[in-house]
Amino acid sequence: MRYLLIFSLFLTTTAQGFDRITGLPFASRSEVIGQHGMVATSHPLATQAAIDILKDGGNAIDAAITANALLGLVEPTGCGVGGDLFAIIWDAKTKQLYGLNASGPSPRNSSIEFMKSKGITQIPRYGPHPVTVPGAVAGWSAMHKRFGKKEFHSLFESAIYYAVNGFPVTELIAYYLEGSAENFHNFTNFKSVWMPNGKIPRKGDIFRNPHLANTYQSIANSYGESFYKGEIAEEIVKSLKKQGGAMQMSDLINYAPEWVEPVSTNYRGFDVWELPPNGQGIAALQILNILENFDISSMNLDSTEYIHLFTEAKKLAFEDRAKFYADPEFSEIPLERLISKKYARERSKLINFEQAADSFETGNLENGDTIYLTVADKDGNMVSLIQSNYWGMGSGMVPDNVGFMLHDRGMMFSLDPEHNNSLIGGKRPFHTIIPAFVTHDGDPFISFGVMGGAMQPQGHAQIIINLIDFGMNLQEAGDAPRIRHSGSSQPTGEIMTKGGYLSLESGFSQKTRDGLETLGHKIQDEIGGFGGYQAIMQKNGLYFGASESRKDGQASGY
Repeated sequence: MRYLLIFSLFLTTTAQGFDRITGLPFASRSEVIGQHGMVATSHPLATQAAIDILKDGGNAIDAAITANALLGLVEPTGCGVGGDLFAIIWDAKTKQLYGLNASGPSPRNSSIEFMKSKGITQIPRYGPHPVTVPGAVAGWSAMHKRFGKKEFHSLFESAIYYAVNGFPVTELIAYYLEGSAENFHNFTNFKSVWMPNGKIPRKGDIFRNPHLANTYQSIANSYGESFYKGEIAEEIVKSLKKQGGAMQMSDLINYAPEWVEPVSTNYRGFDVWELPPNGQGIAALQILNILENFDISSMNLDSTEYIHLFTEAKKLAFEDRAKFYADPEFSEIPLERLISKKYARERSKLINFEQAADSFETGNLENGDTIYLTVADKDGNMVSLIQSNYWGMGSGMVPDNVGFMLHDRGMMFSLDPEHNNSLIGGKRPFHTIIPAFVTHDGDPFISFGVMGGAMQPQGHAQIIINLIDFGMNLQEAGDAPRIRHSGSSQPTGEIMTKGGYLSLESGFSQKTRDGLETLGHKIQDEIGGFGGYQAIMQKNGLYFGASESRKDGQASGY
């Protein structure tokens, strides 16, 4: 019946620019369908390498590690071993979800007083001071020790091969590398790694990274221990100390990722799962809880009513995000109340359909570059994984002979000692990167994510709404034009702009834009910054894959 309706729409509205198959007012490609396994990543080479692992007897966890390692080479502007990692894993044997928080803490010797002694009043974006312990490699080891199937060292063969022999740089990564070169060309070792011939690689250039090949070989041979206790760790500490940083060998030696319980809310019959703070995943749950109080299915995606409602719900959730989200080992977070239905009903009453709010009081509670990937295997295991170097390409700190940049996640700390997210030695900073998962009646349904700084919880909520309220399929839900609100509150405490800014992707009508401005929204034109989506759905014994049209993404099954 749905397809008869779509065909009818095609006959009557094609001239108005509706998609020829879906009948929707935006272009969308088909979902990928596979019987035995599925991979969706932001780069075709990473997807293909992960599929090879699945075909060679590996499971979803093995394939996810392989894909992530290769992405650190081919997409260094978004991720790498110098960053952190979070994952949600569905284990088919125990029929349970497991959460992994592989984000690292600040150096033990770091503090607000330490920063002030350096004349720092706000933690800088670049340099040694925003560098926290990188957790990604320890995350790979922890995932593999608990769930892996193939030999750990075999998971790095593709990444090492391409690092030694080279790969063609895509148009998108060439664009991001060009921007990174403007920021980092004077930083030690940046040119020797990413500008080996004195210029940044262009689209189609063959790029090699032999130092990263050696790093991966060392990680593979040592089960990741060389990164925290061996020669790589020594290079990291030496490079940061040389620049005046606080990192010590003991910070790396003593680091271990944490297995955590995912948290969820039920949205119209579907359980949506996120990881608890120090990440921002529960913001997506808060947004959905608020919006569940309204009949969104009766609205249109391209309408003033829906976009205004979504934006106001986001503002409410992000006020709580700014105040409460932090490392739970250092701050008391009212988690159960924040994601409760009762609290959402109370907060939803604050929304005024006639006027955009300049700000909301916190309840009685930024651009980032990242990769997201998801893998499913023949046994039913599924991995939802996100990994990042954070802002730009990272901190600019490239230790000698390693081929990677360290992240700058510590810039998310506040230097206000009264703030929940204040800098304390050994504390994990607020994190933006969040994987997501959906179950239905206790069974795995969708593994998905939308990378992109503060866009992520907004993107997660929009994907769920597109699927459930607007009835889109997995690929359509990602291709639909997106909403991004920014600037009204920050997890470091400061308010950037009264009321913030609302950015609408191309695909929303001028009538809707005009209506939003009438309500008081500040519309800011923006191309990009709307995140990167990958997803896998398990349904009727098949896997359906979707990948981001805004990236170099590829979903592939077999």
